[in-house]
Amino acid sequence: QVQLVESGGGLVQPGGSLRLSCAATGRIFSLNAMGWYRQAPGKERELVATITNGDNTNYADSVKGRFTISRDNAANTVYLQMNNLKPEDTADYYCNANAKLAALGRMRDYWGQGTQVTVSS
Repeated sequence: QVQLVESGGGLVQPGGSLRLSCAATGRIFSLNAMGWYRQAPGKERELVATITNGDNTNYADSVKGRFTISRDNAANTVYLQMNNLKPEDTADYYCNANAKLAALGRMRDYWGQGTQVTVSS
């Protein structure tokens, strides 16, 4: 089974930085696109950034120029570098991965447990 283990969340002041990590472990036949989503209190979960195996990236307009997504394929790990954080970035951040568990299996989405990011003075 695929497990996504997240780390790096915490409390920071506006303008500060955090780096989130998400490592995919378990029985994985293939690991494809990975990404980050977030959910603020009382709001729907929204896409933050995605990255393909070819390193093509996609960002939400609200984080362009401030956040950078990257991956280490050898470690099955995706990162989210968050700079110039704003109070509106406060949310639970969830890692997502498209993976196949067997050669004849289907691609499916897997989710991390979430890590809390709080931006406040």
